[in-house]
Amino acid sequence: MRSDTPRRGTALLTVTGIVLGLLGLGIGGLGGWLLVLGGSPYYLVAGLAMLLSGMLIATARVAGLWLYVLLLVGTTLWALWEVGLDGWALIPRLVAPAVLGLWICSPWVAGRLHRAAGMESRAARRHAWGGMAACSVLIGLVFAAGYRTTAERHLTFGDPTGWQQAGAGTEAAAASDDWRFYGRTPAGDRFSPLTQITPENVAGLKQAWSFSTGDMPRQGENSNGHEFSFEATPIKVGNSLYFCTPHREVIALDATTGALRWRFTPGGDMSHNVYQACRGVSYFDAPPGTACPHRIVSTASDLPRLFALDAETGQPCQGFGEGGFVDLRQDMGPVPPGFHFISSPPLVMNERIMLSGWVYDNQSVGEPSGVIRAFDAVTGQLSWAWDMGREPATKPLAPGEVYTRGTPNGWGVYTADPALNLVYVPLGNATPDYYGAERRPFDERYSSSLVALDMSTGEERWHFQTVHHDLWDFDLPIGPSLVDLPGPDGATIPALVQTTKQGQLFLLDRRDGKPLAEVREQPVPGGTIPGERYAPTQPFSVGMPQLNPPKLREADIWGATPIDQLLCRIEFHRMRDDGLFTPPGQRPTIGWPAFDGVADWYGATIDPGRKLLYINTTFMPFKLRMLPYEEAVRQGLVKPWAGWGHPYPQPPFANNPQHGTPWSIVVEPWLNPAGIPCVRPPWGQMQAIDLLTRKVVWQRPIGTTRDMGPAGLRAPVGLPFGIFSMGGSVATRSGLVFIGATTDQAFRALDGRTGRTLWETHLPAGGNATPLTYTGQDGRQYVVIAAGGHGGLRSRNGDEVMAFALPR
Repeated sequence: MRSDTPRRGTALLTVTGIVLGLLGLGIGGLGGWLLVLGGSPYYLVAGLAMLLSGMLIATARVAGLWLYVLLLVGTTLWALWEVGLDGWALIPRLVAPAVLGLWICSPWVAGRLHRAAGMESRAARRHAWGGMAACSVLIGLVFAAGYRTTAERHLTFGDPTGWQQAGAGTEAAAASDDWRFYGRTPAGDRFSPLTQITPENVAGLKQAWSFSTGDMPRQGENSNGHEFSFEATPIKVGNSLYFCTPHREVIALDATTGALRWRFTPGGDMSHNVYQACRGVSYFDAPPGTACPHRIVSTASDLPRLFALDAETGQPCQGFGEGGFVDLRQDMGPVPPGFHFISSPPLVMNERIMLSGWVYDNQSVGEPSGVIRAFDAVTGQLSWAWDMGREPATKPLAPGEVYTRGTPNGWGVYTADPALNLVYVPLGNATPDYYGAERRPFDERYSSSLVALDMSTGEERWHFQTVHHDLWDFDLPIGPSLVDLPGPDGATIPALVQTTKQGQLFLLDRRDGKPLAEVREQPVPGGTIPGERYAPTQPFSVGMPQLNPPKLREADIWGATPIDQLLCRIEFHRMRDDGLFTPPGQRPTIGWPAFDGVADWYGATIDPGRKLLYINTTFMPFKLRMLPYEEAVRQGLVKPWAGWGHPYPQPPFANNPQHGTPWSIVVEPWLNPAGIPCVRPPWGQMQAIDLLTRKVVWQRPIGTTRDMGPAGLRAPVGLPFGIFSMGGSVATRSGLVFIGATTDQAFRALDGRTGRTLWETHLPAGGNATPLTYTGQDGRQYVVIAAGGHGGLRSRNGDEVMAFALPR
């Protein structure tokens, strides 16, 4: 009987050669395109070498093996030349070629090639196994270099200047263990004076209790741009926790046991909302003798409504507004469903409830006003309104008038200085964000500014603009964190630190808004959209560390394999990228950062004694492409709309029609076909900044690729690249920093001195919220976080509030 082994061996070589040749043909063709665009010649050369190697292997010539080995050696040298020993950057350059090399060097391919060349079988197998071992070592070295890269990026630049002060100046704060504001105090520092949990014992933290709210995404949410995100930070008053769910239920829990005290559902149709989120509620102690003396203040999002609840029972306070509710549409003009609501907790202080609101970004000119209003916290009556479109801004409305439409709004959390009687309001942009040719003088003056208002009268004391003529949606997403810094001759300077989406940290005197660290106007790129205006310079806070990523180079482009990295390189050369503040245009531009920013609504944490600022930063690239409005309608990217007297067509949130302007814009993440960002890691970091020396003390990648993957798949393990985060941190006097926020569903305790992770637990869903810490009635210190995920980050959704403590 005739053996068919030679024929089968030849067929295997033929198939291998054809596959290798086709890969080479594709890489070479794309590499030629890249070279024409001005990119690296490597891919063209490598593709041709693979094509020739495949042809030789398909015809059973051992030269094909040696050519591939030569290509692998050359690829290794090229990769080291381009990115050095950055292991994570080496992955797309070396791992896939080495894996392919494992097969080509195997006995089934290399062995047959050697035998076809007349080599004795034992020697052929020895050569084959040796080649496979070399490829395996190369793969191992790449991942070892990756972990080494992570270790090298755990940079500690020296001891913080004030570490030994151990939280000096916080003794007064220690008298109260409540957490009555989003940031614990009106200063928004998110610092706790507690010391029971320390760097030495934090590894012993265990789950103490968990509460499930039952509020999960409803049909249509977390799809087509409609986001469901559990971003709430509970407040703690006495032995009760109070918080809101994404669909605006307000819940009260026993702070020690997690047992339900009450829940209140404001109700209403929220199906038009593209964003289901509520970051927290507020607390108010009414004057003695007032009915409903202890109040929880929150908002409903079916219609913009403000309401007050009895903190003991959860029932509406009947003396507030009408039956406990105030309709925030009053004097606002047309407000279609889903166009306006409040996503952050109102600031309640000095018997005032101060708020503005979220608006449906980039849908139209003339959207609901960004007016800042204050309501009497007892009665719900309007106390004052600051409307930048009026002169003066606090001038009362005449009958039939409405607040100036389309003005910059203050949608983030506010902070305040009670001693100065000032509230600090972070302002957004006049709508829409990406086209500003028709903005009014007051829009230009206040867009992306921090404004300080008198809490009693609403009168402006000062404002500071962080972006001129903002065309990037770099609005201020949260108020500043306040801190007292030493001045000359032993004086104390009341300061604030304003975080921004573009990665600038502005250190200002909170009395007058004057910079305490140098701010310099620097030239920025211009644009090409007809009729648009472009600011020639932008303010850069050069006296503080720059958190924005450096301008991209081709070597920074990333992928899991050479092919998807090559596709991203081609896209990179086809888009415009002149660095930070590259304005959007008809030619696609790279947003690096973009509207999600380097830091977003969660802001920074400050240890007021040690004068340290902690902040988590995210690096996610976006693509921005402007196109004429009529063309966007023709392509079906946006739906036409006839104006405020007609029903709104509710397009996907990802598209930005900008009705009433000549231009629409599409903003989308810059991902490769596998859904991986086109820039190399780290994609997320944690930093500590010394506010005395104004230098970075340490920075580390934070988070892994666990619970991420293409097509909704979630990996059970992950690489420590440093990953995207959405949510803030808290610091303690004992020297710890607690943070969830990352997409890998981890909740961590970091050493505030070095950034080293001291404790970590895996949450059942994304902990994309800011935690809090307090002492329960049992004497134990609790750390609490909402674990419910984030629709924008696509972290796993859940409905739990979880508490951790040391064992009894």
